[in-house]
Amino acid sequence: MNADAEAHLLIVDDDERIRGLLQKFLVRHGFLVSAARDAAHARRLLGGLAFDLLVLDVMMPGEDGISLTKSLREEISTPILLLTARGETSDRIQGLEAGADDYLAKPFEPKELLLRINAILRRVPQLKPENVGPKVLHLGPVRYDIDRGEMWRGEDLVRLTATESQLMRIFSATPGEAVTRTKLVEDLGRDKGQAQERAVDVQITRLRRKIETDPKQPRYLQTVRGAGYMLAPD
Repeated sequence: MNADAEAHLLIVDDDERIRGLLQKFLVRHGFLVSAARDAAHARRLLGGLAFDLLVLDVMMPGEDGISLTKSLREEISTPILLLTARGETSDRIQGLEAGADDYLAKPFEPKELLLRINAILRRVPQLKPENVGPKVLHLGPVRYDIDRGEMWRGEDLVRLTATESQLMRIFSATPGEAVTRTKLVEDLGRDKGQAQERAVDVQITRLRRKIETDPKQPRYLQTVRGAGYMLAPD
């Protein structure tokens, strides 16, 4: 995402006051911002507009943020940031498993939200390749086009979230070399700490489901004991 371009954000929260405050704050920081009061309203907006990032509250009446994330992931790969209740670790893990790119616990400082949004937008694949190795990596029936940041299974394009795309970019820069969890956390622009390392593990598990024939016995995205994870193309 070009930092100079105006990114269009969608805020989905049933609390009118929070929606209004976040909208004002983010507009002041140069974003275009639309707001929705619930999942149904969000779907109507998504039907007609393209967004660069969605900020979803987990606790909403009707369809909650996690099930909305899950169903959106079947159609779009737009980055999603979830707002969760403080201390609800299960919500966070569930959210990441559903396909969210990151989460922020309420209550939070608006500045912290801004940092997270910018970090996620920086992760969205750029079109320019960063490395001059092989242009396409073969992972069994899957191939990954490094220049385009695209993954294909036969004729079908495999949908990757922004975080999964960034992980593939990191791994494909050094195929056959282990990357530590700490380095992955750093390269994804996240805070350091065990919770974020566990979040990376969840993202790796999701990515394996898209690459591996048997995700429980990974052949291509391997765990290297004591060293991290490694992409091992054919």
